[in-house]
Amino acid sequence: MSTRLKDQWTTLLVAALAGTFGVALLHITGLLGAAIAADDVTGGSATVALMLGVVAMVFIVIAIYVSAVVTANTVSTVVAGRTRLIALLRLIGSSARTQRAQIAREGLLVGVAGAAIGVVLGTGVAFALDEIAVANELMPATDYGYLNVWVVLPAVAVVVTTWLASWVGSRRVLRVRPIQAIGNSNEQDREELGRSRGRNASAIVLSVLGLAMLVAGVVWGPTNPVWMIVAVLGGVVSFTGIVLAAHVVMPPALRLVGRLFGGSPSARLAAENAVRHPERSSRMTIGLVIGVTLVTTFAVAMESYRAMLVAAQQVRPEVYAGIDEMLNATVAVFTVLIGFSALIAAIGMVNTLSLSVMQRTRELGLLRALGFDRRQLRRMIVVESAALTLAATAMGIVLGFGYGWAGAQALLGGAQGQIAFVLPGIPWALFGGLLVAAGVLTLVASIAPARRAMRVSPVVALAVE
Repeated sequence: MSTRLKDQWTTLLVAALAGTFGVALLHITGLLGAAIAADDVTGGSATVALMLGVVAMVFIVIAIYVSAVVTANTVSTVVAGRTRLIALLRLIGSSARTQRAQIAREGLLVGVAGAAIGVVLGTGVAFALDEIAVANELMPATDYGYLNVWVVLPAVAVVVTTWLASWVGSRRVLRVRPIQAIGNSNEQDREELGRSRGRNASAIVLSVLGLAMLVAGVVWGPTNPVWMIVAVLGGVVSFTGIVLAAHVVMPPALRLVGRLFGGSPSARLAAENAVRHPERSSRMTIGLVIGVTLVTTFAVAMESYRAMLVAAQQVRPEVYAGIDEMLNATVAVFTVLIGFSALIAAIGMVNTLSLSVMQRTRELGLLRALGFDRRQLRRMIVVESAALTLAATAMGIVLGFGYGWAGAQALLGGAQGQIAFVLPGIPWALFGGLLVAAGVLTLVASIAPARRAMRVSPVVALAVE
């Protein structure tokens, strides 16, 4: 099979965004470290630079993790669209391993290109921000060198994760049978997915184990900081279990959200699409769930911390005076950094929905032949996009609220010298912003697929083999 990189434009975009974010963040932390060192008189700049580097690495890892999930899901969707071609090549003698290796090579090429773009754009972004900050006297001029060898780290990470995500996402190739070249090739239905015993068992084990670790961290974290690490690991492990079980968890949530749009034929079909093809719907939503969960987790934890500080400020106002401004600035900066991962996930969902509509030409043509007009098709696509976005956003908010409170309790439960219950903070402004962003994402995600659906001719669609 000849290389078809045109199918991988979203993978390239995601890799480039992750690379740009990583390189820019490393340069910016380097610039801040150089500026602090220039003004430092206490010799503590090395410690600050180390802390900045650690924070940068944490957010780079988050962005690359989300980009890897989005890439794997996108590749899975691309492979689903190539099923008939792959089966035909299998029929004339090509092996499944050869086809999978071809797709992995595409991922490697895309990763290299995305990393190169990221190095250039990330360096340019950092340079522009530095010039603006110096011109507005927000920070002093420094002799920071942009030929920083450390920018190789996020670039290499982007290449490796894109290649590995392509390899993981292409595992569907191994299930393609030559006979599918002359028959229909459909997504796995719910029963087939239910028989994926290894995946389901792994999801259950990770979820239960992670939840137990998280509870232990919440209970004993206020008395011993070591348990805070256990809580963090528990959150990661349990969330990984949820990601593995997305094909089971997401369809019911999508069906419930779909009912909110009424009982018209378009709305009912849009809601049923998620249940008929749980693998496809979970691929479209899980990246956005991860992004929203990360943003909400951080916001709830910081809001809980703010509530605790407000209570302490009433008792000792002289100690906590002026801390609100600093906390607001910190929340704003970290929300932007974490929000970048949500942006990557949103791009992935837009592309996966577009690919999904493109691969459903026959279904759309059949609907046209049965009497659906263009307006009804457009409404079906918009409702499907809205259901996907709202379900992913709602699930991310629920999970993020739980993880955020658990982290705040484990970290802050003993901050006052005695174990106390930390009231969960509710960032209403963030929740409102997420809902507005969900509405915008619904419109953006549905524009191209709706136009493509409305151009489908019943005769041409029904003739597709």
